[in-house]
Amino acid sequence: MLPQKQAEEAIVSRSNSTLKDELEQDVDGKGEDEAAVRGFNMKSLLWHGGSAWDAWFSCASNQVAQVLLTLPYSFSQLGMLSGIILQLFYGFMGSWTAYLISVLYVEYRTRKEKENVSFKNHVIQWFEVLDGLLGPYWKAAGLAFNCTFLLFGSVIQLIACASNIYYINDRLDKRTWTYIFGACCATTVFIPSYHNYRIWSFLGLGMTTYTAWYLTIAAVVHGQVEGVTHSGPTKLVLYFTGATNILYTFGGHAITVEIMHAMWKPQKFKYIYLMATVYVFTLTLPSAAAVYWAFGDQLLNHSNAFSLLPNSGWRDAAVILMLIHQIITFGFACTPLYFVWEKVIGMHDTKSIFLRALARLPVVIPIWFLAIIFPFFGPINSTVGALLVSFTVYIIPAMAHMLTYRTPSARQAAAEKPPFFLPSWTAMYAVNVFVVGWVLVVGFGLGGWASVANFVKQVDTFGLFAKCYQCPKPQPPPAPAPQMRHY
Repeated sequence: MLPQKQAEEAIVSRSNSTLKDELEQDVDGKGEDEAAVRGFNMKSLLWHGGSAWDAWFSCASNQVAQVLLTLPYSFSQLGMLSGIILQLFYGFMGSWTAYLISVLYVEYRTRKEKENVSFKNHVIQWFEVLDGLLGPYWKAAGLAFNCTFLLFGSVIQLIACASNIYYINDRLDKRTWTYIFGACCATTVFIPSYHNYRIWSFLGLGMTTYTAWYLTIAAVVHGQVEGVTHSGPTKLVLYFTGATNILYTFGGHAITVEIMHAMWKPQKFKYIYLMATVYVFTLTLPSAAAVYWAFGDQLLNHSNAFSLLPNSGWRDAAVILMLIHQIITFGFACTPLYFVWEKVIGMHDTKSIFLRALARLPVVIPIWFLAIIFPFFGPINSTVGALLVSFTVYIIPAMAHMLTYRTPSARQAAAEKPPFFLPSWTAMYAVNVFVVGWVLVVGFGLGGWASVANFVKQVDTFGLFAKCYQCPKPQPPPAPAPQMRHY
C-alpha cells in the first residue's frame, strides 16, 4: 500500500501548495490563495468549485439532461423489464469504467509529478493520459473518439432545446428555434473550466430532479390512455436501438478527466461517479416506467416524453427548467472541445477570459450546423451511443487499464491498487475483458446495426434539414358550409 499512499500524499500536497497556479488556468490570471477560495465569500461560493461535492454535482447533472426525455421512448422499444434491467446494468458498468479512468488519471499525474512537470495554465485531458501511459496511437484514438462524441453530444443538446421549447411556443418551427438556442448555447464560451461550474451544476441537477418527478407524477395522475398497449419488444432493430440509448445514458465519461483535474484533491474521485449514478437511478427509473405505463406503444412515435403530456403550468415549468439545464449541459459537453481547440491554436494558457471566449467561438459553429442537418432527437442518441460511446466510455478505458498494468513491475508500482471490493488484479482483468467483449458485440455490433438502420429510416422519412421533426401535421381548415339559396 506504500506506493498508493505516497501517490495520494504527493497529489494532495501539490493540490494544497500550488492551488494558486491551478486557479490561474481557470479564472482570470490573477490567482487566489486557498484560504480565499475556501473562505466564505460570494465569488468562492458561486465560482470556485473544486470539492468532491462539486464533482458529484457535475457528474450527476451531466448524466441526466435530455436523455431523461428519451428513456420512456427506449422503454417502449425494450419493454418494462428490459428497460429497468439495462438501466441498472449499464449504470454500474459505466461506474466501473469511470473508476478505471480515475485510476489512470492518478497514475499519469503521479508519474508526471515525479518528473516535476507543472500543470500551471494547463488542463489534463483524457487523450493526454492515454499518450503518457500508452503512446501516440492511443492518444490519437482517444482524441478522435472523445472529440467526435462530445461534438455530437453538444449537437444533441441543441436539438433537444429546440424540441422542448416547441411544446410551449409552436409559432416558430423547430429549425428556427435551433438557430435561436445556438446563439444562447454559444454563451458557454465564457465559462473557463469545470472549476467554475459550481452554481450551474447545482442548479442543473435541481432542475432535472424537478423535471423527472414532474414526468413521474404527471404520468400517474394522467393515468393510462384508453386502449393502452405495452407490446415491446417487437423487433430486434427497436430492441437494440433502445438498449443503445440506455448505454448512452450512463456515458458521461468523456469529461471525467477534466472534472477530476478541477478538483482540489482528485484522488477522492474514485467512487463519485458511482454515487452520482445511484442518485440518477432515482430520477430515470420512476419517470421512464411511469410514462411508459401511461402511454405504452404511443411512445414509439414520440421520442420526447413532453409531447404526450397535457398542457399545464407544471409542464411549462419543467420545459423551461430543462431548457436551462440543456444549455448548461451543452457547456459541459463543449468545454473539453474548447480546451483541445485552445491547445491547437496556442491560446490555452491565455489568462484573459474574453480572448479565450473569442477563440472558442469557431467550435460552436459546426455544432450549430449539424443540429440543423440532423434534427432527429431520439435516434441520434442511439447512433452516438453505439458508434462512439461504446469505445469512448467502455472499450478504451477497459483496454487501457489492462495494457497499462500488463507487467508485474507496473502492477507493483501502481499508484492505485485494486479496490477493496475486487482486491485481485486477475479479477479486475476478468471484469475488463467482459466489458470489452459485451460492449463490442452488443453495444457496437448489434446496437450499431440497429441504430444506424433506425437513423437512416428517419432521414428517409423526414429528410435532412427537416424544418420541424415529428411536429404534428396542421389540420386542414374546415370546409365552409354550403349556402342555401332562396328563390
